[in-house]
Amino acid sequence: MTVKIKKGESKKSIETKLRKLNSPKKGFPAHLFTGKIKFEGDPVQFQRKLRDEW
Repeated sequence: MTVKIKKGESKKSIETKLRKLNSPKKGFPAHLFTGKIKFEGDPVQFQRKLRDEW
């Protein structure tokens, strides 16, 4: 992210801009996508089949 600071800005306005810059990011909700895939067969053959399709 880019912050533009103009010449002659007050110290208070610069500090507020910098605080907004360092705000925590919204993360990716990985917990929604965790789990195991249930399937029958050999896992290695399954991976090879997926790679061949790409």
